[in-house]
Amino acid sequence: MRKRYALGTAAAVGLVFVLACITVNIYFPEATVKQAAAEIVDEIQKKAAEKAGQEPIKKISALPVSAPFSFIPAVYAQEATTVSNPAIRALKDSIADHLAALMPALNAGQIGLSNKGLVEIRDEAGLNLQAKAALRNLVKEDNADRMKLYAEVAKALNIEASQIERIQKIFAENWIKGAAAGWWVQNEDGAWVKKS
Repeated sequence: MRKRYALGTAAAVGLVFVLACITVNIYFPEATVKQAAAEIVDEIQKKAAEKAGQEPIKKISALPVSAPFSFIPAVYAQEATTVSNPAIRALKDSIADHLAALMPALNAGQIGLSNKGLVEIRDEAGLNLQAKAALRNLVKEDNADRMKLYAEVAKALNIEASQIERIQKIFAENWIKGAAAGWWVQNEDGAWVKKS
């Protein structure tokens, strides 16, 4: 009887140990998100520059540079990862409109691109009450659209909502890479620096 009890206990403890070691691995297609973010940010920045009558901001490339003797075909590295649906297209247009309207404030250093993929007000000095209110409303609208865009990208790529923060971070890197010289951007540690 004791032997049977000991064997049952050992089996139960073993089962608990095995179940405790199992971790849930949530799939996150990082390469696909990086490519989609680069394409979306590039498109938005080009549209915004055209609307603002400015020189287009440099193109962001998320494609890996292949070595001259690489065995991986170039076609594989350049696989189309365009993420699009009507909601994403509408959000891209809306964010481009906002970005065009925000460019004077970005150029003046009044706002900057945060490390969370959002736009933040940095300095309102010299603005009257009406201009402050208008800038705050535009930043609020733009950030709301950016958050909706990140959620739509997650939905289009079948990524769980709990992973939107990772998508935001990837988009933030692309917004900052594509920022014009003189714009304020936020480092990983939260410090603001002027992009050179």
